[in-house]
Amino acid sequence: MHKNITSFHNPLIKQIVLLQEKSRERRKTNLFIIEGFREISLAIKGGYLLKALLFCSEIISEEEIFILKETANSEAEFIEVTSEIYEKIAYRGSTEGVLAIVHSKQLELANLQPVTRNPLILVAEATEKPGNIGALLRTADAANVDAVIIANPKTDLYNPNIIRSSVGCLFTNKIATGSTSEIIAFLKANNINIYCAALQASVPYHTCDFKGSTAIVVGTEAIGLSEEWLQNSTQNIIIPMEGEIDSMNVSVAAGILIFEAKRQRNFN
Repeated sequence: MHKNITSFHNPLIKQIVLLQEKSRERRKTNLFIIEGFREISLAIKGGYLLKALLFCSEIISEEEIFILKETANSEAEFIEVTSEIYEKIAYRGSTEGVLAIVHSKQLELANLQPVTRNPLILVAEATEKPGNIGALLRTADAANVDAVIIANPKTDLYNPNIIRSSVGCLFTNKIATGSTSEIIAFLKANNINIYCAALQASVPYHTCDFKGSTAIVVGTEAIGLSEEWLQNSTQNIIIPMEGEIDSMNVSVAAGILIFEAKRQRNFN
């Protein structure tokens, strides 16, 4: 049996709205919200624990709810809500009929240990737009990189816009956050070469050897990487451009660089 909620004044409904809107609330409670069957399924696969799952049987099928019940942790509470209440708590415009309150993971660098042998890591510094972070995570998932590290993040990674734009890839990647100094120390301690996408003192990316332990580091489109990265870079790399502008979307650039590393590793 599952519970039903029919009142907008239920404390759980109020908490969900807060978790959707306030980063402070997500940090304070170590909880966040996931919407959609696919995204929730990926989170369960990625070892995330559900506190509660709210669904509207007018929208989502019994079969999908059964699958989520079978795969979620046993403590997860399943709660049916009316379509009016679901509409109030859903962040996305397209209704999927299912939403979960999920325990967040601590994304410290130390949790990445031990790094796999000969890792390929994507590092992004100070990426501001949730859509760009989501796209970077999708790129990383497509390339099956060993880890994604976000340096000096401008928002918490459980922001609903990041979850939405990553299409659940937030849960399929090994991911960590930290300051630039912490991440550089981590990479050096693990003997990982640092390749910084930068205009200064750089060589064309395809001339580098990415077959060894590699971190590919990208910055913001507006200001690029901070000086600290450039001072600690094994080699700065550049994507030669032939158009009128000298920058491209950060996730596109990351995709080009990561897949060149994959190409080299697959043909060594």
